[in-house]
Amino acid sequence: RQTRLAEIETRVLGNFATEAGGTVGTDAVRKIFKDIEREIVRGRILAGEPRIDGRTTRAVRPIRIETGWLPRTHGSALFTRGETQAIVVVTLGTTKDAQLIDGLEGERREPFMLHYNFPPYAVGETGFLGSPKRREIGHGRLAKRAILGVMPDMDEYPYVVRVVSEITESNGSSSMATVCGTSLALMDAGVPIRSAVAGVA
Repeated sequence: RQTRLAEIETRVLGNFATEAGGTVGTDAVRKIFKDIEREIVRGRILAGEPRIDGRTTRAVRPIRIETGWLPRTHGSALFTRGETQAIVVVTLGTTKDAQLIDGLEGERREPFMLHYNFPPYAVGETGFLGSPKRREIGHGRLAKRAILGVMPDMDEYPYVVRVVSEITESNGSSSMATVCGTSLALMDAGVPIRSAVAGVA
């Protein structure tokens, strides 16, 4: 589907550049193309027609779950929903491993850390791997807030927990895949969370 759309977009760009004598900018044509694509997809869904990938409006993408996926870690899970996939790893530590936060209100220790990594290859791009960007920080915080409410208190479970979610492919809500994968990996690690957590987009 994406290959076919790219072919159509290339043809449209070529036609408009030729017909308008090069006066229409490619950015403007791309924006119009995306707007038309969005209207077609939306119109089909509102009319009750199948989605662009062939699913009905009531069908969910296929879900595949594997816990204990990385045998040498404290806990891990591979969560796949359609073309979105997260490998989530849990590592346990002692209280001295807690993250030191130097905030406006003073220093505090954070016993639960969740890091969300979204490398460019997850969406077929060749960008550089580097420090976390705004998206990674925001999605990580969103997933952390979803999980924080079910985490045990330190007096009940005196371990520091670090979760790392690696997104390996994305065509949908990777932050919600992180929530699902984190819940599963925590259970795999034996962390006594109060209940399972599912992320829905």
